[in-house]
Amino acid sequence: MKVLVIGSGAREHALVRALTLDPTVAAVIAAPGNPGTDALALNEPVDATDPAAVVDLARRHEVDLVVVGPEAPLVAGVADALREAGIRCFGPGAEAARLEGSKAYAKEVMAAAEVPTAMAHVCTDEAQLAEALDAFGAPFVVKDDGLAAGKGVVVTEDREVAMAHGLACLAKGGDARVVIEEFLDGPEASLFCICDGTTVVPLDLAQDFKRIFDGDEGPNTGGMGAYSPLTWAPEGLVDDVVARVAQPVVDEMARRGTPFVGVLYVGLALTSRGPRVIEFNVRFGDPETQSVLARLESPLAVLLAAAADGRLGDHDPLRWSAESAVTVVVAAEGYPAAPVTGVAIDGLEELAAGDLAEHVHVLHAGTACDDEGALVSSGGRVLSVVALGDDLAQARDRAYEAVAGVGLDGGHHRTDIALRAARGEIRA
Repeated sequence: MKVLVIGSGAREHALVRALTLDPTVAAVIAAPGNPGTDALALNEPVDATDPAAVVDLARRHEVDLVVVGPEAPLVAGVADALREAGIRCFGPGAEAARLEGSKAYAKEVMAAAEVPTAMAHVCTDEAQLAEALDAFGAPFVVKDDGLAAGKGVVVTEDREVAMAHGLACLAKGGDARVVIEEFLDGPEASLFCICDGTTVVPLDLAQDFKRIFDGDEGPNTGGMGAYSPLTWAPEGLVDDVVARVAQPVVDEMARRGTPFVGVLYVGLALTSRGPRVIEFNVRFGDPETQSVLARLESPLAVLLAAAADGRLGDHDPLRWSAESAVTVVVAAEGYPAAPVTGVAIDGLEELAAGDLAEHVHVLHAGTACDDEGALVSSGGRVLSVVALGDDLAQARDRAYEAVAGVGLDGGHHRTDIALRAARGEIRA
């Protein structure tokens, strides 16, 4: 197969890397890609949210499969345009992508499918917002209804902060809405479910870290790290989530005439009352993808093509490495508020040639090449450092040893990714 991957972040670099390891893949095109994907694939410039441009690119390269990474192109209808053009695509159409594009719509679908989730109020004005905050009380959970690049959620004990975020969401105008939810206790987990419109095949569990600072302090980010597997997760959790969440949602979407083909990302809180859905995404999550795909031994292109063709029911059981994977995100100075860009990055060649190379790989996110061809930062989350080990402790040690070898002035990272899990301190 020749595969086109749409997107430019570390998630897309992880997808490109996994696809190139699939023996059925002859070539990979990344659009627009990044300096990391350029070493593995052909990078092509494209406006990823322009359906016609993506279709044209896919036709020019005569690709056999298109994998859409980010949420914005899916909500913009890129997958619909590809399918209408007769091009095999892995990713939901625009109507199905509303599961991420509108949290209020996702709540509606969950209610119809009887999916366990947090109680919520959808607010359209300041009075409704104030009433909902008072009804639920602290901790306040305030979610922008629309796409917000992973930064639209505020969880706070401070009512003024919650009110300010809610008002900022409503101030976007149009039919802007904000969702206020009850706070869910317990550890969180992420489950990616590969769907073909009818059948659901789950990947392995992961956990990510949204807050900027150690100890889950500070504002939310796009994600500062992740690990897989979750050795502390209750036995049978994956099967339970597929049976009670993913399959009912896929069935409900089919009933509505908008079959879901792609990744249904289920964000979970393992509460004292059982698993509850925090949110849905309609694509691979970042940075969990970096850890999960590092452990997947089954050919990725074969799996995604089977989903695109509606053949998941015939797919062989997935194979997984027994190793643990830990991903640590290296962020730019000032992230998430005001990232400093254009800063030189070094140490990557030494890592690739060093003793850790067998167990560690570095994925690019916010990187670019300057006029002289030197690698520099171009975004908030700059790199994902992924390490494998016999257990979480060894994977952590290798990841942080590699992070220490990355040169990025002003760069920062969390030092506690997977720490509590490695110590056996998480209970669900």
